[in-house]
Order: sequence, then C-alpha cells, then structure tokens
Amino acid sequence: MDIMKKWIRFEFMVILFVVLMCTIGSCKENKIEDKKEIALNENIAIEMPKRSLSKEFKDYWYAGDAEITSYTLEQARYGEIREGSSVLIYVTEYFVSDKQVKADRNNPSNIPVLKLNSTKNYLTGIYPYSIMSSSFYPVYDNEHALKLTFSAQEWCGQVFAQLNNREKFELKSFSYFENEGDKDIDLDKNVLENELWNKIRINPNDLPIGELKIIPSMEYVRLSHKALKAYVATVHLETSEGMSSYTISYPELERTLEINFKAIFPYTIEGWSETFKSGFGDKTRTMTSKATKIKTLKTPYWRQNGNSSLALRDTLGL
Repeated sequence: MDIMKKWIRFEFMVILFVVLMCTIGSCKENKIEDKKEIALNENIAIEMPKRSLSKEFKDYWYAGDAEITSYTLEQARYGEIREGSSVLIYVTEYFVSDKQVKADRNNPSNIPVLKLNSTKNYLTGIYPYSIMSSSFYPVYDNEHALKLTFSAQEWCGQVFAQLNNREKFELKSFSYFENEGDKDIDLDKNVLENELWNKIRINPNDLPIGELKIIPSMEYVRLSHKALKAYVATVHLETSEGMSSYTISYPELERTLEINFKAIFPYTIEGWSETFKSGFGDKTRTMTSKATKIKTLKTPYWRQNGNSSLALRDTLGL
C-alpha cells in the first residue's frame, strides 16, 4: 500500500512538473508578443530576439548576387500621370553598427542587413525627375531599420534626407525650399513605411496590421511637402491564389499604398499602387500611381560595369 501511495505521489509530481513547464513556455511566448505590441504602440525600444534564418533564405540571399527587378511606372506628379520606370535592388551586406555604414571588413560586431535601393525615373514636361531611396534592415527582423536615405534631383534643385536609428530616430534633411531648408530633428520610434518593403522579403507573416502609427515614406513626405512624423494608419494583409496584398491607409493624408507580392518565398514584389492627392491649388486631384513588374535578374551587378554588360538593361526592359 505504501508503494502504491509513493507511485501515485510520483505520478502527480511528474504531471505537475509538465504543467509548470508548459505554463512557463506559454508565458514566455506571450511576453514576446506583448513586447511587440508595446513596442509598436508605445514607442518603447525593446530588444527583441533574433529571428533564425532558414536554409532557403541563406541559399537565396547569400549566393553572392543582388536581386534586381524592373517595373513600368505610371507616376502621378503635378496632377498628371507621368510614364517612367522603377527598379528595386535587394542585396544582403554587413553594416557597421555604430557608424551605420556598409562595412569595409569583417568584424563580429557588424550587423547583417537586407538593403533595398529603390529608384524612380520619369519626366515632368521638359525636365526629368530622378529619385532614390535606401533602407537598411536587419535580416534577423528584430528591430527597426538601422538607416534610411532619400534623394530627389530635378532641374529646380535637390532634396536629401537621412534617418539614423539610435536612441531615437535622428533625421537630417536638406532642401532648396526656404520653408523646409536644413533641418536636424529627433523623432520618436514608430514603424517606418520604408522598412516594410524589406520586412516583406524577410517575414511577411509578421507584418504589422490593424491601426497603428507609421512614419510615411520619405519620398512621399518630401514631394508632398508634408511634416515628417508618425501618422495613424490602418493596415491590412490579404492573401488569395498565391498573391498577397499589403495595404496601408492614412486617413489624415488621404493616401493609400498597396504592395502586391508573391505569397511564397522569396516573396517577390510584383507591383504596387499609391493613391493620393496630386497637384497644387486648383490642379489638385486624387490620382493613383502604379508600378507593374517587367523582369527580375539575380546577378552581381557591381561587377557588370563594362560596356559589354549594357545588354543586361535590355533584359530588364530599361
């Protein structure tokens, strides 16, 4: 009888131990999710765990190539649609954490990032627009983009802005317009629209959705002459027949961005549309810019700088 009691007591202790361990594991997962929610909604910098990289991610993004995708562009500017082209260049590289620049040499403190260089080229009448945005996002998907840059050149002048992720978002902005001028400001940390294009390629299942604050793209803010700050946005993610659509709507800005991408790895971006008010004064109207994919190349473009490589532009439809 004593043996039976001891056996029952032993079984009880085993069951209690299993339940306790499951509870601890569940609490840990809940704490991580709670941290994400707090970080998104209360601008609190919280160190998140690094996301492990899958074999398919490493095989695709660490093969020594960049991914270059060309698009036909219909861009709304000054109340009219302009025909042009856009190119998205994704590539992995190592980033110096304190200087926040591309690393020249190996160092254990370097941060692996997925970089996106996005370009747009179109004409507004007699003169051209050339736009470029860059975002440097950790491949571990555990913090905001480390750095963003934006520049626009046209015959009226140049605009340049750079955002660095430090204790706060540190922004330096330069413009030929008097009321924008040269600015040096700090911003509370919120989701960056620019970084979401990187996040889609790493882990779209973890994209933020619902109602939250987002800092719009620096391209939109500068070309529309809006204040660079966080705006309330409503965000949706829908998937159907192998395609996903990520939609960001800013009620205050009367602007909606929709990014369309393949629902399976490597989550290639097939196109996008952006609806907003274009033009000034009595020429202001709600218009939609669109980009449609032409071609994707995986290639080490930095080695292809000779005249013999010009034919690759034809392959991209540029």
